[in-house]
Amino acid sequence: QLPAGNLQLTLYQYKTCPFCSKVRAFLDYHGLPYEIVEVNPIMRKEIKFSSYRKVPILLANAGSPLQLNDSSVIISAIKTYLISKRNSLEEIVSFYPPMKTVTEQGKEVFEYGNKYWLMLDEKETKRVYPVKEVRVEEMKWRKWADDWLVHLISPNVYRTPREALASFDYIVREGKFGTVEGFLAKYMGAVAMFFISKRLKKRHHLQDNVREDLYEAVNEWVKAVGKHRLFMGGNQPNLADLAVYGVLRVMEGLEAFDDMMVHTKIQPWYQRMEEVIQKAEA
Repeated sequence: QLPAGNLQLTLYQYKTCPFCSKVRAFLDYHGLPYEIVEVNPIMRKEIKFSSYRKVPILLANAGSPLQLNDSSVIISAIKTYLISKRNSLEEIVSFYPPMKTVTEQGKEVFEYGNKYWLMLDEKETKRVYPVKEVRVEEMKWRKWADDWLVHLISPNVYRTPREALASFDYIVREGKFGTVEGFLAKYMGAVAMFFISKRLKKRHHLQDNVREDLYEAVNEWVKAVGKHRLFMGGNQPNLADLAVYGVLRVMEGLEAFDDMMVHTKIQPWYQRMEEVIQKAEA
């Protein structure tokens, strides 16, 4: 529980971005009020103040303004701040240093150290994670959501020209586009992403029918949660639950989402996640 006005948050996002959706799921579940700035994905003028050009970006003010980058860093840092009152948010963020690395494609990117760790002392750690295996499991599946699950979204929602057009219709409707810009984005974007999704399919070594990879991944998650827990976190979601839910949620209203609900065992868990987040928002 935070005193009113203790933490002022502004989230810069694309609504249909799975990484942004993860952050919203986390903030909503924890009942943290925040303002949203929808970023135009073409011009991106809303984030021209930042040298970091990706979303999500979270501006947080807990006494002094601070910019947090990377969805998993945002979640770990804010969660640490909610649990631990020893350190300032600025000090907590310094525990997640950016490191420049080079991808397989030769592109320079920033990676963040420790991003799946909560920076807690021994007493706090035991309170949140009564046994070591609970922490290890949560970190493993948070990383899985970033490294694998998220890469199944584009190949599935842009799988066919028809699905690509439906996806971009949703993106333009929910995003921040001008009239002409939206029209061009819808049709040119759908064509571009249809072909890009084929490259992504090859890059991530997906099956010819990419739905099978989605189904297998989702059922792997359900199996990991197990039959005797409501959530991976037990009676309440943990950070892995929120990450997986946030990623999958961006497909709602699309054919890939409906197929996933029919052909996997995800629905009971997914509905429980919807209910707890709606309750927290209310």
